[in-house]
Formats: sequence, C-alpha cells, structure tokens
Amino acid sequence: MTSDEARALVASVLAESLALHERMIRLDPQPLIDAATAIVQSLRAGGKLLAFGNGGSAADAQHVAAELVGRFERERAALAAVALTTDTSVLTSVGNDYAFDRVFARQVDALGRAGDVALGISTSGRSPNVVAALQSARERGLRTIALTGQGGGPAGQVAEGHITVPSDSTARVQEAHRTLLHALCALVEKAMTDA
Repeated sequence: MTSDEARALVASVLAESLALHERMIRLDPQPLIDAATAIVQSLRAGGKLLAFGNGGSAADAQHVAAELVGRFERERAALAAVALTTDTSVLTSVGNDYAFDRVFARQVDALGRAGDVALGISTSGRSPNVVAALQSARERGLRTIALTGQGGGPAGQVAEGHITVPSDSTARVQEAHRTLLHALCALVEKAMTDA
C-alpha cells in the first residue's frame, strides 16, 4: 500500500463514520432519552444497570459501566452499573455447564432485580446470548434496552426500548454505539447531579 492509498483509506473510514453520525443527528433522539430516563429512575430507586454484549459490544458494555461507576465528565457519587462481560470464571463455567447462549441470562437471573435495567448491545441484533438475556430480564421485571444496528433483529423486538443505528456495517455501528453510549452517560450523569 502506498502512502497515498493509506491516506485515502483513512479519509474514507472517517468520511463514512462522519456521514453516519450526520444521519443520526436527524433521527429522533427519544429512544436514547427514554433509555437514560429508565436508568436514572432505576438508580434513584436503588437499582442498577446490567450491560452485556459480545466482542466489541462487550467492550462497549464495560465502557458504559466504567463511565457510570467512575465518572463521565462530572464529579459525583458512583452509580451502580455492572458489565456482565468481565468475569471469565462465570462466563466459562456457564458456557461449559449450560451453553454459551446462557452466559448473560444466567447472570441476569443471579444479579437482576425488578426495576433494574438490562442493556443488551448487539450490532446485528441477532446475538442469541444477548436476546436470551433480554428475555430473561423481561421475565424478571427488569427494564430492557437493546442497542443495535440496522433493523435491530430479535434483540430489538424483545426489548422494551430499542436504540438503532441506521447501518449494517459492523465497524460503523460500533463507532456510532460508542457515541450514543457517551450521550447516554451525559444524560444520566446530568440527571443524577442536577437532582
């Protein structure tokens, strides 16, 4: 690859990401605002956020939990958030003893309480373990939110709230998810510090 080709590739990636973000600005932000409201209501009532996903979405689940437990942009009290993607002993034991499809649902069953919020992140919306966890969460009385790519798949259908990114490119959807999660953190943090 020549230097010019490399520069063109970088410019193309940035242009695609920018174009998707510009499309998202024109979309209705209400699903994201509703998700933040559900999280704030849960936190104020002593509840917590349970976040989960696979691969890059697992990293996003950890990222949003870290922003809430630590801080996003304001100094404030710690907020209760757990990424169900981080305990390798739980993930491997459940995957081995039950099935990989149950690695998040089993944790929702153990840790989730009515009034908590379950946030399932899936670029395709078709991850069986994310869908199973959202279903389990609904059965247990948790509020459920799916963050997906174009269409939303089964995750978007089973969740009470659905935030979708209008793209089917995994890389572009992941970039947009990080931006949306930062907006979610900003909304939650402002509500919790202005109260």
